[in-house]
Amino acid sequence: MFPTLPKAKTPILFATFALASCFPAICFPAIYVSTCDAAQPPLPVIFDTDMGNDCDDVLALGMIHALQSRGECRLVAVTITKDHALAAPFVDAVNTFYSNGDIPIGVCRSGITDHEGRFNGLAEARDDGELRYPHDLASGENAPDADTVLRRALATADDHSVAVIQVGFSTNLAALLASAPDEISPLNGVELVTTKVSSLSMMAGAFAKIKDKSGRPRDYKEYNVIKDIPAAQRIASEWPTPIVWSGFEAGIALPYPHRSIENDFGYVEHHPLREAYVLYNPPPHDRPTWDLTSVLHAIRPDHGYFRLSDPGTVTVDDEALTTFQREATGKHRYLIVDEASKSKTLEAFQLLSSEPPKAR
Repeated sequence: MFPTLPKAKTPILFATFALASCFPAICFPAIYVSTCDAAQPPLPVIFDTDMGNDCDDVLALGMIHALQSRGECRLVAVTITKDHALAAPFVDAVNTFYSNGDIPIGVCRSGITDHEGRFNGLAEARDDGELRYPHDLASGENAPDADTVLRRALATADDHSVAVIQVGFSTNLAALLASAPDEISPLNGVELVTTKVSSLSMMAGAFAKIKDKSGRPRDYKEYNVIKDIPAAQRIASEWPTPIVWSGFEAGIALPYPHRSIENDFGYVEHHPLREAYVLYNPPPHDRPTWDLTSVLHAIRPDHGYFRLSDPGTVTVDDEALTTFQREATGKHRYLIVDEASKSKTLEAFQLLSSEPPKAR
């Protein structure tokens, strides 16, 4: 039995060594000391997610917070492509759990996947009358539009500095490209992205045949593309910076070990990542890590977790099928998972997702 934590507006955060000294019977996952060059500034990151449609979005967000606590990145905005009022409050709850509750959150009003989802209701969960996961944003209806949040985040950034990570539909980023000059910036959307963004890492498409239920390899039309085909087409054809695509095949090659969910998050009585995973599909269930791949590559591109395809260009047809054409001058690549790197990558997923929030 883990100790019951006192309730507070901001979650009680623990340094691993402090908690271990108070509760020596508790076993923590190994935590590596960051090897980042202290002179290297944290990478500014924008996270665009369809939070609530799958639990990999939650694990991916937790990874970003862990990497921020190590000084490797700085989450400057979260924008959401799931159009339900509890998606943004849940993101705010997770951010607040990691003591980053002031991160701007933007929402779309597209009508795409407007159901609650299996775990976004945790934003309203209460224990003894108090929010289980304290946060300030009560409803996505009170949040600004995603394209406004994106423009603000980019306008104040250094040139060519921001890594954009898209793990949901392309709705928000397409709206950003279409945005006009305004009081936020004299640049239109394409100009703003060209000037401020360094790269786009996106979980979308498929670049290998996927076996169907009968075991036959088939061309695969991936969910994030299906849900907003025109927006995905616009990103593929008009996004001005390099794009690294993580196809469906990358995530299914790296299933998240359910024993990590059962064993590695017990340093608090309630953990939003663990509870979201269980509500989505309870263990024993090893969920593919689609969104985690895009996060890990965007923030740690030189750690050898993935191999990149040759340069080329991705096109999206009207049926949502993604096709990669090798071209020496192409701005697109996709992730390749090698057998030799799987254990290393899965270990990084587990250690980062389950890392306790940084004490402040």
